[in-house]
This record gives sequence, structure tokens and C-alpha cells, in this order.
Amino acid sequence: MYSDKPIQLILDDGTVLEGRSFGADKASAGEVVFNTAMVGYPESLTDPSYLGQILVVTFPLVGNYGVPDNTFTNGVSDFYESEKIQVSGLIISNYSHEYSHWNAKKSLGDWLKENDVPGIYGIDTRELTKILREKGSMKGKIVFKDTNEIDFYDPNIENQVAKASCKEVITYENGDKKVILVDCGVKHNIIRCLLRRGVTVIRVPWDYDFNQLKWDGLFISNGPGNPDFCDETVKNIRKAMDGNKPICGICMGNQLLSKAGGANTYKLKYGHRSHNQPVKMVDSNKCFITSQNHGYAVANSSLGTDWEPLFINLNDGTNEGIRHKNKPFFSAQFHPEAASGPTDTAFIFDMFVKML
Repeated sequence: MYSDKPIQLILDDGTVLEGRSFGADKASAGEVVFNTAMVGYPESLTDPSYLGQILVVTFPLVGNYGVPDNTFTNGVSDFYESEKIQVSGLIISNYSHEYSHWNAKKSLGDWLKENDVPGIYGIDTRELTKILREKGSMKGKIVFKDTNEIDFYDPNIENQVAKASCKEVITYENGDKKVILVDCGVKHNIIRCLLRRGVTVIRVPWDYDFNQLKWDGLFISNGPGNPDFCDETVKNIRKAMDGNKPICGICMGNQLLSKAGGANTYKLKYGHRSHNQPVKMVDSNKCFITSQNHGYAVANSSLGTDWEPLFINLNDGTNEGIRHKNKPFFSAQFHPEAASGPTDTAFIFDMFVKML
């Protein structure tokens, strides 16, 4: 019924997987990573943390509820997590050419084509995920014609944060308290969550010296790639830490706050990308189910004496957040603003705003 073009995914270990195209007729390359979430592909594809990556969705049916319009309210996307699709490619098992949802305006395939992003279906994504779990995240490329159509590309050797960040200061007025939001590749739901709590958000580029501005709190966003490229951000955070104003970080923000405090980060074998990561709050019996999207982690053993872990991943024991022992500085490696969920940890924003 559908005469979609044949297409290949080639991994840098020589693995070749055959499928069919449902996105843009374009070769593409990046780091191949997987996400185990059952829903939320419009949000995942527009998450800047996926910049430079080819996303594998393990849930077998994708596209059945289409995608909404890319509308904005006061400069913030109503339904997406950024202004455009951020992934370099999408790999799925079964594509639903037909879609149905009250909010759908177009098909997933049409949306990919509009954004010039390739998509493959007909791949055994469970088997592909087993390969990635065994060997770790790998470089891969999507090709139509021949294996040399495009070179492999490793996004971790370039500053992805600089690509994802805004280029100028953007202000969202909504209250007397002013929060600096360092945009390392911010998800728009972070902005929505802060605005919903009645604060004015001043969104600044990743390398902007916000210490020259007047503000009541500092928020460091999520973002893609290797945190080691963000020395300028770390330097500015370190200046802010000389004072006592509240500081909060999410995802990349956790890593950059940790580096500003003297800790080290390292690359995970295949990262945490799912909606079901169990996280325990240290010194309590509280466990939360969290949404995550990151390939790097903070080394708990490298935290200085003034810092301690705030959350720990119950699957592998990795760091999921830190806090300062004396000052109002804390962070989370997971996403408390998670869209499409879960929302168990939205209290992180309440904690931050109460400190202002």
C-alpha cells in the first residue's frame, strides 16, 4: 500500500540495518541513542538535549497520534520543547501512516519532512537497543544510496550547547522576582513551569555573564552533549556561588553546577533516556519515578566537602542531583518538568521559587 523508499542505518561497528523511509530524503549522521518511553515523541524530538543524535524509540508503535501545530504563546511553544525538531534522525519499528488525535494537525512523517529530518521504520528496535546496551551509544549514519553517502559524526567532540542556546537575552515578564535562566538548550516546559509560579524569567545565552544583571535566583537548564565544553558557563556560575542567592540546575545544569563546585563528570555507557528511572532522595525513604535524557553523569566521589548528593539512581547508583551543605544551591539530573511525564518531581520548582 505504501511505497516508501528503502533506507539503511549503518553503525560504526559495521552493523547494517534495512528499513523504509518515512521522513526527509536526506542522509544524516550522529550518535545513536535509545529511549524507552511509550509516549511523547513530539516532545522528545524537539528536546534540544538530543541535538546531534539519532534517536531510537523502543516502543513498537509510533506516529498513531500525529503531531500538533507549532504554535507559540508569549514566545514559548504551546506543545513542543523548542522551536524545531532537534534530532538528526528517528529510528522506529512500526510507523502508523494513519493518525488520530483531537490535537493532531499533521502526520509524524510530514513533520519530519518539513524539518528536513530522516526517519526509518521497519527496524527491529528492540534488537538494536540490545546492541547499544551491550556496546554503548555508537556513531551511526542514515543513508539512501550507498554506505559512503555521508561520514560518521560524533557530536561529543563539538560544543553542542553553543548550537542549542539562544543567541540573545530574552525576557518573559510574569512577576517581581527575577530568575536568570542560563539557556544551555532549554526545554520550553522549564520556562512554562517557572512562569506558572509567578516569576519573571530572563533567558540568557550559555556563555553570557549574567552576574552583571540584577536577579533573585539562578536557574541552569538542560542541554546536549559534553559538559566539558561549557567552561565559560562554569566560570559564571562560580562567580554567582560567591553570593547566597538560590541556584538550581536541571540535567546539564546539574553537571555544570557540580563542575563549578569542583566535581568531575564522565560519559555513561548508553545514558539514561526514559520515563521510568527510579530515583531516591538521599537520607529519606522517598523514591520518585523520573524522566531523563542525558549521556553524562557527575562522579559522586569527586564532590567537595561542601557538597553532597541529593538524589541517587536506584538502577545503577549514579548521581541524580547535588546540594550545598550551607548555601541554597541544589540540582537534579532528571527532568522535574517532564513532558510528557511523569510529573512526580515538579516540587523541585516549588523548592526553588520558595527560596527567592
